[in-house]
Amino acid sequence: MLSAERFLGVGGFLPMSLSTASPLKVVILGCGRVGSTLAKQLSQEGHHVTVIDLTSDSFRRLGTKFKGQRVVGTGLDRDTMDKAGIAKADVFIAVTQGDNTNIMAAQIAKQVFAIPRVHARIYDPIRSQAYREMGIMTLCTTTIAAGVLHAAVLQTEESIKWQERLESWDIDYPAQIG
Repeated sequence: MLSAERFLGVGGFLPMSLSTASPLKVVILGCGRVGSTLAKQLSQEGHHVTVIDLTSDSFRRLGTKFKGQRVVGTGLDRDTMDKAGIAKADVFIAVTQGDNTNIMAAQIAKQVFAIPRVHARIYDPIRSQAYREMGIMTLCTTTIAAGVLHAAVLQTEESIKWQERLESWDIDYPAQIG
């Protein structure tokens, strides 16, 4: 299980922005809460962001200030991926509600399009580990949430610090992305 300490970093908090010399071309599959929030943040930081989702209605989460591209379709379809500019992407992130979709799309991005950095949210810890071993950076929100909550239950000094950081993030993060 991923501990809260490994998730947050020793004594640290997840950075709000990536430090890069030039803007990244990022393709995000899934415009739910996570995908839309990440897309807005990266776009505001000056990165070139394209979001793919099955329905155009999902793009309402991006708001009117989002400067990136919106593509209706599935991340498993070559035409949709081409419309999203996947061939020139630096990063591909799959954050739909389905593990199977996220894994398949991540594999396509990595193996077919040779995207250098591929990330996928996976709910199943066993699948997450297996795909991590295949070179896909996975984020298993199941084990992360369990680790953070476990630490909170134990109420150690460090877990209190984590809770304060998480609460601060919940307050500060939405304000940063509007």
